[in-house]
Amino acid sequence: MKESNLIEIFDTTLRDGTQGEKISISIHDKLTITQRLDEFGIAIIEGGWPGSNPKDKEYFERVKKLHLQNAKICAFGSTARFPDKVRTDNNLNLLIAAETPVISIFGKTWRFHSKVSLGLTDEQNEDLIYESVLFLKEKGRRVVFDAEHFFDGYKDDAQFALKMLQAAEKAGADVIVLCDTNGGSLPNDVRKIVRDVKKLSNKPLGIHAHNDSDVAVANTLVAIEEGATHVQGTINGVGERCGNANLCSVLPNLLLKMKKETSQQINLQNLHSISHFVYEIMNLVPNTRSAYVGNSAFAHKGGIHVSSVLKDSRMYEHIDPGLIGNKQHVLISDLSGQSNIKYKAQKLGIVLPKGKEFGKKFVQHIKSLEYEGFQFDGAEASFELLLRAELKQYKPLFKITYAKMNVMFDGNGEEYAEAVLKVKVGDEEEHTAADGQGPVNALDNALRKALLRFFPEIASIRLIDYKVRVLGDENGTGAKVRVLVESSDGEDTWSTVGVSYNIIKASLQALNDSINYKIFNLRRLRNEKSLDRKMVAEQI
Repeated sequence: MKESNLIEIFDTTLRDGTQGEKISISIHDKLTITQRLDEFGIAIIEGGWPGSNPKDKEYFERVKKLHLQNAKICAFGSTARFPDKVRTDNNLNLLIAAETPVISIFGKTWRFHSKVSLGLTDEQNEDLIYESVLFLKEKGRRVVFDAEHFFDGYKDDAQFALKMLQAAEKAGADVIVLCDTNGGSLPNDVRKIVRDVKKLSNKPLGIHAHNDSDVAVANTLVAIEEGATHVQGTINGVGERCGNANLCSVLPNLLLKMKKETSQQINLQNLHSISHFVYEIMNLVPNTRSAYVGNSAFAHKGGIHVSSVLKDSRMYEHIDPGLIGNKQHVLISDLSGQSNIKYKAQKLGIVLPKGKEFGKKFVQHIKSLEYEGFQFDGAEASFELLLRAELKQYKPLFKITYAKMNVMFDGNGEEYAEAVLKVKVGDEEEHTAADGQGPVNALDNALRKALLRFFPEIASIRLIDYKVRVLGDENGTGAKVRVLVESSDGEDTWSTVGVSYNIIKASLQALNDSINYKIFNLRRLRNEKSLDRKMVAEQI
């Protein structure tokens, strides 16, 4: 593919992305994300606006110390405020001081904004763009000109909008980016306008789409079809209002569906990983239904679907999930059929009895439990214990014989929670108590404290997530609750479930399963390794 046809990926997660609601990241976070974006294969990383806040200014000082392999760092800002004061403009001089090889600046290309927001005549706005770009080019920078509100401006007055683009071109801008700043354009609008501009412009064209009409990805792909070779977007589509074009959708569509090539090689198998990494750093809950990278993107629940997927995954999957680092996921629920059980058993390395009788019986057992309120598509560790118990491969390693909670709080804001437990392991009973930050934390602490003497391998277990859902809304505080617990040992994570009218009892069920799961699987793996060593020794 010719160099001019390669698609340049411009990531603005650290600038436009951080303008999204409830997103606030530290300088350390920004540097960490920068490193991952570089490893992923992003060509240009827009780090922020050095003229807008001290944090971004410090970022540009510290990012110089990173040893980036693929990406060029870009500083963002606006054109100068006054046409006759370009060279003394503070914003432009801070962009130069950031010492980045690439600078992106936006200018007004909608007369409505130029006239009402800045109070400029057409000629003044044109001069402002020309002089600002020229000043940055004279300083030896690569300049990306973001034509702000271009699609709205073109539809309002095409002659004005194009004249502003020409000013940036004449001044030497390296890339002209058409921005759908309000996110109100539809793919047909974008297609027609990019096609028109392509006929008149000699510079590489870019696309910057916002998602207010939920078509930012579609608008980006259409622009590329019409000749745009520079793509701006964010990881997970984060950004102001409804966000930006989601690179986690744009990239696999570009590379796998449209067969395009990028200027820097994208490590597409890390797409799922980088998506969840950015969610974690930004302290956001991942969207499980996100295309390509969501945990539900290749999840199958209906029995007929699973039966087909077992024969050939192409029947219900548009790509191989491994291409983008995701994986196929079969859910167990009241919609499950025998195919779901068979699939899960294969993944777990469990051999099911021959014939269909066991499968039918176990499916009905699952459905009856889900009718009572259990949910196994979010608690696969509990499902595995249930299946192994039905096959006589597992029985609980301990039994909780007594549980008591003491919770106290007063008018001074003091809070206290204590759990008292009796736990029986074999013929021995351990009686213990522990406090915690709330009743569930106290229960977790007390249970692990009671069991640590018998099972030292549980020392690394930590509760990392806890969810409660009230089942039904007719009984108010007397309704059943479902508790989902996610646990980790620092390497693996697993989820378990409990259901009861009593939230403490439901929590204890889930915690009980969590610890049993950890101990059982550790011992199972040890036994398998021991058996393998024995077989090797016998062969020798």
